[in-house]
Amino acid sequence: MKRGMGFVLALAVVFSLALTGCAGGKDKASPAKMGGQEKGKPGGVVSLRIWAEQNNFSTLEKMIDSFKERYAGEAKFDIVLEENSDASTRGNVLADVHGAADVFPVPDDQVTVLAAAGALDPVRNQEQIQDANLEEANEAGTIDGTLYVYPMTADNGYFMYYNKKYFSEKDVKTLDGMLRVAEKAHKKINMEWTSGWYMYAFFGNTGLDFGINEDGVTNHCNWNAKKGKIKGVDVARALLRISASSGFQNSPDGNFVADARAGKAIAGVSGAWNAMDIKTIWGDDYGAVKLPTYTVAGKQVQMASFKGYKAMGVNYYSKNKEWAHKLADWLTNEENQNLRFVERNQGPSNIRAAESEEVQKVPAIRAVMEQSKYGSLQRVGNNFWTPFESFGKAMADGNPEKEDLQKIMDALVKGITASTVN
Repeated sequence: MKRGMGFVLALAVVFSLALTGCAGGKDKASPAKMGGQEKGKPGGVVSLRIWAEQNNFSTLEKMIDSFKERYAGEAKFDIVLEENSDASTRGNVLADVHGAADVFPVPDDQVTVLAAAGALDPVRNQEQIQDANLEEANEAGTIDGTLYVYPMTADNGYFMYYNKKYFSEKDVKTLDGMLRVAEKAHKKINMEWTSGWYMYAFFGNTGLDFGINEDGVTNHCNWNAKKGKIKGVDVARALLRISASSGFQNSPDGNFVADARAGKAIAGVSGAWNAMDIKTIWGDDYGAVKLPTYTVAGKQVQMASFKGYKAMGVNYYSKNKEWAHKLADWLTNEENQNLRFVERNQGPSNIRAAESEEVQKVPAIRAVMEQSKYGSLQRVGNNFWTPFESFGKAMADGNPEKEDLQKIMDALVKGITASTVN
């Protein structure tokens, strides 16, 4: 999962769901009404549904089998996997919380709305879970001191892939150096510029201001600032210098693997979801590092990133809530985070799993963890995304209309800070 969308839809139903969540909520949580499986009385059939992306089914089936073995004798289980995109979790849960799965993956940028809607049942053994997982993974799932989800992965960010056949370790320290190599080789460095998720990289560590307001809907932003060590137009000029290089290519993230396979792209900004494919294509020449620095206002500035985490959530309205918690806990424990890493190359949030030698050997996992030092959790209002479609294209195309750069930055900020979706 990359960035989250549909914030307005989510907020539109938060209040109605919150109201229904209060009415009769205590009764629904009663152990005596959990699908006929009373606490402490073995022999009943526990029915549970899990939402997951199709490519994770095989790994999850192994986890489900081990869960059934662990609790054999306490209950009989009917656990069903149902296909659902992680990016669609928020929208699908809020559209029909009573019909949603008992357990489902939750990208960290969806936690706030789902919790506000009363759709998530808080983690039961919070201290134990927090002690086992990385501090920032816990933070990503915590609201007002309450942990609402079970941390699962810590790799939902982006970094720089590179082909060692072309780049040295010194080359990949700066974007300027990488572009020179690509120019000389008549190859490309891919990055998606019409996506605010990726374009945040050029703004996040400049000292310019951005964030979501207390209303949870609108943003504050001064990326058009006319004063300061780095001004808004300085970033625009830097982007135009980059796009003028024959070694740069504005390209959707989904094209990176194909371009690498075709020999066109020798580096690209992307995430761990492409690691297996890039490793297959480049073999021993596969490399991954934190994002490089880039030149802006005569300075070398470390490129930023949005960093992200995924977790497992339990539906507040699950009819087998106690068992749903046990299952969510099981699917995210150290053993299964290791299994997820081995089979899906997904970076664990569990401290011991993340520190293992095997995990540290994987370039993509090392890179995303190193880049996380220079990143921020994605906390944005919905209006953040759309303005980048035109801004990023204009910058990538070299400002073909020769529009005044200050006006371009003013328009970008106006769109980002707008109070409603146009």
